[in-house]
Amino acid sequence: MKNKCDVDYDYYAELLKAIGHPVRLQIVAGILCDECNVNGIVEKLNIPQSTVSQHLGVLRSRGIITAHKDGVSTCYKVSNEFILHIITLMKKS
Repeated sequence: MKNKCDVDYDYYAELLKAIGHPVRLQIVAGILCDECNVNGIVEKLNIPQSTVSQHLGVLRSRGIITAHKDGVSTCYKVSNEFILHIITLMKKS
């Protein structure tokens, strides 16, 4: 039985590494409240679409964001509660 002091440090370290890149951190913070497609992220960050797609792939593979189709667009949203909490704290400081 797990007690409240048991923490999966490997899991949290992987999540923190994923958002540790400045572009990924900006992507996550930018779509925190609104779902956003790749074109919207490209416009907001003024970086190439291929770069955004690579970073989105990392965030999806870690379970930080999820995607769903909206017509021909793919929309992204932050789905990891731990990351939501971290970004919320970051925005308050």
